[in-house]
Amino acid sequence: MAKLESGFQAKLIREIYEIFGQDECIVMKTDPNYIQGIPDLLILYKDRWALLECKRDRDAEHQPNQDWYVEWLNSLSYSSFIFPENKEAVLHELQQALQS
Repeated sequence: MAKLESGFQAKLIREIYEIFGQDECIVMKTDPNYIQGIPDLLILYKDRWALLECKRDRDAEHQPNQDWYVEWLNSLSYSSFIFPENKEAVLHELQQALQS
């Protein structure tokens, strides 16, 4: 993972906990070596879940299968690519998906 992406991801995890509360939410990093292409972060909130694939910017390269997993998982609950340029919009969508 690129250095910029890891810093973005760490800050993003803190923001997710601020939005949903550490006592009601769990954010877990997935293992990229277990299922190639699965999004980076699994968010568990009450009886709902979401996955986010972090990128350092909107033009960052996608690994094989990432697009397929994000699209498929989004059809089941909520999943999205997230990067600094779309972070606020994705966090808003995440709140709508998990708190509705």
